[in-house]
Amino acid sequence: MSTTRTSSATSATAAASPDRTARSSRTARPTPRRLLAALALTPLLTACFAPSSEGGSDAEGGAGSGGRLRVALAVPPVQALSPYSNDATVLSKLSVAEGLTALDEDGVAAPALAKSWAQKNATTWTFELRKATFQDGTDVTAESVVNALDKAGAAETKPRVLSDVTLTAKADDADTVTLTTKTADPVLPLRLASPALGILSPKAYAKDGTVSPVGTGTGPFEIRKLTGKSKATLDRFDGYWGGKAKASGIDVTWIADGTARANALRGGDVDIAEWIPTAQAELLDQDTRREVPSVRTDSLVLNTRSGIFADASLRSAAREAVDGSALVDSVFGGYADPAEGLFGPAVPWAADSRVQVSGRASAAATADVKAKTKGKTLRLATYTNRAELPEAATVLQQQLEKAGFTVKQDVREYTQMEADLLAGKYDALVFSRVTLLDTGDAVAYLASDYMSDGVYNIAGLKDSAVDKAVEAAGEEGDTEQRRTKIMRAEAEILRTDAVVPLVHEKVVQGIGTDVEGVLLDPRERSLVDADTHLK
Repeated sequence: MSTTRTSSATSATAAASPDRTARSSRTARPTPRRLLAALALTPLLTACFAPSSEGGSDAEGGAGSGGRLRVALAVPPVQALSPYSNDATVLSKLSVAEGLTALDEDGVAAPALAKSWAQKNATTWTFELRKATFQDGTDVTAESVVNALDKAGAAETKPRVLSDVTLTAKADDADTVTLTTKTADPVLPLRLASPALGILSPKAYAKDGTVSPVGTGTGPFEIRKLTGKSKATLDRFDGYWGGKAKASGIDVTWIADGTARANALRGGDVDIAEWIPTAQAELLDQDTRREVPSVRTDSLVLNTRSGIFADASLRSAAREAVDGSALVDSVFGGYADPAEGLFGPAVPWAADSRVQVSGRASAAATADVKAKTKGKTLRLATYTNRAELPEAATVLQQQLEKAGFTVKQDVREYTQMEADLLAGKYDALVFSRVTLLDTGDAVAYLASDYMSDGVYNIAGLKDSAVDKAVEAAGEEGDTEQRRTKIMRAEAEILRTDAVVPLVHEKVVQGIGTDVEGVLLDPRERSLVDADTHLK
């Protein structure tokens, strides 16, 4: 049986799969990966953190001697693996690019390209860089870090992680960067761990604003070739500061169809297949499937800016009509929990801090729904990249029609519909969302998806009470108080019925029996690293 490692923010994750041996995803790299200290979310933090050594060697377990890994990923690239799109997580999953910081197994900021940092005051932080080299052979310097962060802040489509902060970077000397925020940002080290803020070499940034990670990252694996939206070839980067990877490279294939991904694993065509559909999970051998509690919540997102659901009473009627618990067994085969809110069991503090929702609009009765929507069709969208979502949409369509709506589905690959979703061309979306992806802190997700100026506000929500609640959470530096305010913001968002949480997913990853060291990450930002290899 393969040995896998868990990157987790919860104790529950350690028991995600009873038939595997769990090791920390931050302990097996050639360099020490467990922190010497943890970064607390306090506004006056002054401590610095550093790993105990700079790198490893091939002497550890024969590192650097393995063969190539074959990996099947689910969502094809949207923008040629630009870090400013959802493609950023691919760069993280495959250990191509790194930020100044990373998240450890507890969701705490850990050293990455920055070996240490200190907070000077509420808005100023200083980061000391480790000695590292870009995959094009140039050195990582303070100037190159400033360049990368400046480019991210000036991007035409700003990364979601920067949606609620104004960041200024300055090179103090060759190895020291000072970052200043317009207002206090107590979670800045967490923010810098976002895959969207990976540091690439200056050659990655073209004058036309495009960004290419091909041969420009700092991680243990270097992209050598990207073939459209179907394949990528990665080789081991022997100049990696953390020591040579155990695998010699990675051959990536994007397979949008979940059944095809499962078949590729069963047939021996790939060694790792992510996001195995629940209908296929039981068809895999028990020793090739790994169940991972996920911070992913599936919801029905309603378009509040135009169309049918601009009417709050119709949104409330849709919320009352929808029963997410019906999806747990019928669609997800038991690999999900009924949703209690935006945050589920993989975010254990949420349940203890949840705030009762009040002030919702009265729901339109069935007769009123039919009268208000007469001659109008509810355009229900979802995407094929996750096999369960079209099935869920069919169940939800039946529930909504019973409540008086006339429903028509539009089901396509996500990359084909993202622009239309953001433009508000649908009434509702069956949506699967990782709630702690960008920073490991929920505020960035709430800000990007539900604030009036959010860059990923598919619901088109503009609500002053929501904006104030999210802003209050973002300004809070005390950990417990921050979480309390996050849950108050969740209640304000749910009050609007702009989103109806359905289920909290459990992810099934397919891993061949001859593979060791795969990262099982509830945040879905890690998969393969320097320690992942074939036996």
